[in-house]
Amino acid sequence: MMLTLHGMTWDHPRGYDPLVACAQQWKARTQVDIVWHRRSLQDFESFPVQELARQFDLIVIDHPHVGQITQEHCLAPLDEPQRQADLNAIARDAVGASLQSYQWDGRIWALPIDAATQVQAWIPGRLAQPLRDWDDVMTLAKQGAVACPLRPPHSLMVLYTLSAHLGGLTSVTGPELFSGDAPHEAYERLRELAALVPADNFGMDPIAVFEEAATPQSRVACVPLIYGYVNYAIEGFREQRIAFADIPVIAGRAPRGSALGGTGIAVSALREHAVQAADFAYWVAGETTQRTLYTAAGGQAGHGKAWEDTAVNAATGDFYRATRATLDGAWVRPRHNGYMAFQHAASVRLNQALAAGETSAGLLHDLNRLFRDSLTVSA
Repeated sequence: MMLTLHGMTWDHPRGYDPLVACAQQWKARTQVDIVWHRRSLQDFESFPVQELARQFDLIVIDHPHVGQITQEHCLAPLDEPQRQADLNAIARDAVGASLQSYQWDGRIWALPIDAATQVQAWIPGRLAQPLRDWDDVMTLAKQGAVACPLRPPHSLMVLYTLSAHLGGLTSVTGPELFSGDAPHEAYERLRELAALVPADNFGMDPIAVFEEAATPQSRVACVPLIYGYVNYAIEGFREQRIAFADIPVIAGRAPRGSALGGTGIAVSALREHAVQAADFAYWVAGETTQRTLYTAAGGQAGHGKAWEDTAVNAATGDFYRATRATLDGAWVRPRHNGYMAFQHAASVRLNQALAAGETSAGLLHDLNRLFRDSLTVSA
């Protein structure tokens, strides 16, 4: 008898198509049918996981939710003893902190199926090569050829990346998130950039920026900090192919500090088929599926062997090899219960400051106050 499970992911070919393709093969192998549903990127970033766990057996999440879902007891831990060998195999080839980011209170709450961080996007034909230095970004921005997604929470992600790159995010447990001089420099650099990019960037997420940049008439030649989307690197996905590279650095630093993104596949603890759901989660996160079916269907791999695979890189214009150093050096955001509300409030406050041209002192004071308040939710 066929068992039907339901999964929730996000509404983009990268988030949806590979899971549908994998579900079809899984059904043929196991007689377990998985029906995938989808939400907009904005909903995906903010919708309560607990609500989803009541309706769906499998849920694609991002790592900042783990502190909240742990206290809500809505997801099943995936590091059960009988799965240790499979978990060890995934851990051996985890990309950067992708697996570690789903670990909380000593348990693993999701398996990375999609590894991402803020990287550089550049458009061949409009640029000869990616930009290596932040000063080059500003020169190009003054020519009107740079874009940057600034719709919340992405403006905050840019501030995170610049602050961590400069060494100003040293603790995610408080009492302050932004410390020292580095975040002030980071904000001033962001403020300068935000004043030069098109005003509509304040209403654009990464997908919107990519769609604009991929049109032949677009002036955008470079997006210095944006979450990588492998689909746009594939010839024929859009009229204009977009290439990817490590982030432009400041004063010769290594490409470190980018705000980690990506997604993991989690299993509801509130539904009755957690074992069968976990079987699929491990299979789709494993090396063979990730390196073949998942990436062939337009997925952005979360497994290191896929990132190293010659055929996978050839099909994506070296997307993975070109951004691996940035991914391996990415910074893991706070994950405590209360963080998600902070992320939204902080992004809104940051955009107010950018729109008004505020200096850094008042803004960072407010962001640190909001962060301290967020810590009391799980205290």
